[in-house]
Amino acid sequence: MRYKVIVVGAGMVGTSIAWHLQKHNSQVLLLDKRPPGSETSYGNAGLIQREAIHVHPFPRHLTELIRVLPNQKTDIRYHWSAVLRHHQALLKYWQFSAPAAVQQIEEEWKTLIEHCTNEHQHMIAAAGAEALVRRDGWLEMHRSKDKFGMAVAAAKKSQEQGIEHQVLTIDALKRLEPNGNFDGFIGAIHWSNSWQVSNPGALVKAYAKSFQQMNGSVVEDTVKAIKPDSDGWQVITDQQSFYTDELVIAAGPWSNQLIKPLGYDLPLFPMRGYHQHFKTTVQNTINHSLVDMDKGFVMGPMQQGIRITTGAEMTLMEAPKDLGQLQAVLHFAKQILPLNEVVEQEAWAGSRPCMPDMKPVIGAAGKHDHLWFAFGHGHQGFTLGPITGRIVEELIHNKPLTVAVEPFDANRFSKA
Repeated sequence: MRYKVIVVGAGMVGTSIAWHLQKHNSQVLLLDKRPPGSETSYGNAGLIQREAIHVHPFPRHLTELIRVLPNQKTDIRYHWSAVLRHHQALLKYWQFSAPAAVQQIEEEWKTLIEHCTNEHQHMIAAAGAEALVRRDGWLEMHRSKDKFGMAVAAAKKSQEQGIEHQVLTIDALKRLEPNGNFDGFIGAIHWSNSWQVSNPGALVKAYAKSFQQMNGSVVEDTVKAIKPDSDGWQVITDQQSFYTDELVIAAGPWSNQLIKPLGYDLPLFPMRGYHQHFKTTVQNTINHSLVDMDKGFVMGPMQQGIRITTGAEMTLMEAPKDLGQLQAVLHFAKQILPLNEVVEQEAWAGSRPCMPDMKPVIGAAGKHDHLWFAFGHGHQGFTLGPITGRIVEELIHNKPLTVAVEPFDANRFSKA
């Protein structure tokens, strides 16, 4: 079987790429070992973050490093095995986190974020997925007066970028979320033109169904190897081989293992997150996702229940679950809402694909013709999938680009 394009990876990014290409008359195969939206795109906080114009730099001040070193924080934890394996990427991450570098990176990052809700809307409408999306924003809650003051100042400045917000007193926060106990908090920011999704995995599946309704093909199989072919590429799986003119690697944190045999070794590293659902009751119903900025977790209203999503854990992809961070988070979450009955006994865990300069890789591979990369979106693959899909379609079909791709070039690290 030969296709015009094969996309490896059926998360939000890969599914969006396949959708855009199929919509524009390419015969596309979307290939993954699991059904669309079953890995990282299933387990996120369910936010389409129009306000996310700032990246998350590596701590550079001594006080910040001292805060993290005891490895007991709720927002970030680490395992030395992962630090040692990915030490070169982490060193680059530290270097790219210098203030001047971050300023430039954020200017480039904004060129993607500014399109996120518009591009999702095109796909939401085509997929008939309106019921999964709420457009009333989310709540950023603060316990520290100093950090809240800095966040409010940054929020006011973000209005220049078309980002809408309201600063909330605790009384105003309680009016929006009467079931919450906000003792210990001093205020909040309501990001009003970001969107909430009640089931992130279901949204990806809806996009994949829309793709199939346009005669796109989805196959569940494990990719074992990719090889150049005289007319393009051969993709070898557990069960069979496929052939294609163009090949897109959008396999998130698994991308490197697919492209290393071809001579690529990008500084991609995983950051794990956890979530667990609790039964929704009259006493704990919330209308918005609540983000505790000081403790680093999200409480979101989902179809499955109240989802508690952790920050980041630096660990190896193959490492067993370490529920210490989640348990620490739940201690604080249960002070805000009554969370008495778990929906699933075992917490979910998944890895986010991160790059040291906090930007994704989008564009031509470099060493091979007709090979394209789209991965490394960190915490924002769910937000940025549709605009990434549009860009990759424009690249493959040689169209004018909506967003300049030079800042996201796969070869930017070898050029440094």
